[in-house]
Amino acid sequence: MFAGLSSFSQTSLFDHTKTFTRQDSLRGTITPERSWWDLTYYHLDISVNPDKKFISGKNTIQYKVLKPASRLQIDLQPPLKITKVMQNGKELNVQSETNAHFIELQENQKIGSINSVDVYYEGNPKEAIRAPWDGGFSWKKDSNGKHFVATSCQGLGASVWWPNKDHMYDEVDSMAISVRVPNHLMDISNGRLRKVEKHSDKTTTYHWFVNNPINNYGVNVNIGDYVHFSEKYQGEGGELDLEYYVLRDNLEKAKVHFKDAPKMLKAFEHWFGKYPFYEDSFKLVEVPYLGMEHQSSVTYGNKYRKGYLGNDLSGTGWGLKFDFIIIHEAGHEWFANNITNKDIADMWIHESFTAYSENLFLDYYYGKKASAEYVIGTRRSIQNDIPIIGQYDVNSEGSGDMYYKGANMLHVIRQLIDNDEKWRQILRGLNKTFYHQTVTTKQIENYLIQESGIDLTKVFDQYLRTIKIPNFEYKLKKGQLKYRWTNVVDNFNMPLKIYLGKEAKLIKPTQKWQTLKTNTNSITVDPNFYVSVNKL
Repeated sequence: MFAGLSSFSQTSLFDHTKTFTRQDSLRGTITPERSWWDLTYYHLDISVNPDKKFISGKNTIQYKVLKPASRLQIDLQPPLKITKVMQNGKELNVQSETNAHFIELQENQKIGSINSVDVYYEGNPKEAIRAPWDGGFSWKKDSNGKHFVATSCQGLGASVWWPNKDHMYDEVDSMAISVRVPNHLMDISNGRLRKVEKHSDKTTTYHWFVNNPINNYGVNVNIGDYVHFSEKYQGEGGELDLEYYVLRDNLEKAKVHFKDAPKMLKAFEHWFGKYPFYEDSFKLVEVPYLGMEHQSSVTYGNKYRKGYLGNDLSGTGWGLKFDFIIIHEAGHEWFANNITNKDIADMWIHESFTAYSENLFLDYYYGKKASAEYVIGTRRSIQNDIPIIGQYDVNSEGSGDMYYKGANMLHVIRQLIDNDEKWRQILRGLNKTFYHQTVTTKQIENYLIQESGIDLTKVFDQYLRTIKIPNFEYKLKKGQLKYRWTNVVDNFNMPLKIYLGKEAKLIKPTQKWQTLKTNTNSITVDPNFYVSVNKL
């Protein structure tokens, strides 16, 4: 997802004033009632009544027993209510604690066995007032007065609209999604459409199937008066189906505008490796909000404009060379959907790499200079309010700076490696090594350190764990350049590229003064390094 320049301080997704409660711990911790079972399969089977803004149905939750236990935690947020839970024909007792619901199992849970529970539920789900930032159901109408409905729930959690194991660490292996809607509407969800089932009560059920692991917030429902067109893309994984679902009146403009989708795939397969979900196809689905990275069902609401709703977030002009939502949200297929953070405190893994993917798209089509100007230009959105990494075990995101401060950190690492092909192979290696996995910050840091051959420990500490921007302080007098780092973590050791006149030089400042002889009075710091500069 992307929070716009004016959105960071206004959205619940990045609310820094919150006092954490037991509910936050139940949501953000791998509780004992979660740890003993491993998700294997979901079948979400629901009816959606747009007239009444009402949903009902069940989720079949299949799991493998890792160790014996008798209490199982499922998450579902009010005002939705669990009506009953069944296992093998027996109704089970449920103890509810607001968002967390503890199911008392009657049968012996044998290690290695595969079991399932059916969780029935219903209600009027939370309505998203400012989707996708506050999350829930968007109940809108299109220009023809027909229902236009969609879900979005990053941060808030998928349990805002369906019952599930709502923690990022455990992704379901595969999933069926069945959504029943009025006859004149279509539902578009993740994966591939397996069957369309007509009913006598003037409703239709759309049955979708996801072959690959999927995180909970990546699951979506999109309901509208859709029309469909498609194309084939010959990629690293063979032939990929590109499926597009747009409102009826937007078909012709979409056929032109969505040409950014195959362009995106060509650039990102170059930089990141094979698109991770060939079995599930790639879809762009028009929605009544800005957009979101729902896996294999990327949602689009950028009003068929270049940039971010027609704006260039970098202020350089380069941001108007592409549709921001198509490029950014599809970039999440690699970082968020392929590689997923275990704890939302590490959401920078999703957003920093994906924000950085914007300038890599530019790099592929317009060159290295264009991409550098773009990512440097995005620094104007950096707040430096709180650290990028949030608080663990309480479902707490860090700063919105995870987007462009994180992207600029990665841009700095590219400069330090100083070998673009090596950098590309590292990015591809990340997606191969952690293919379809949930990860921690430490795993990503260690991989980048190992593969680059550079000790980046202090670089990560500086940019991810503090709000301090490294300050390059220097004096130039009588043929001597004196310099040091200030405003840095202890033992900060990041090299820095400077220009002595026209001569480029890589220096290694520390927190102690160092001296370099020079014949020039012109000192310039390479702008590709995200640092401040202070001449004394």
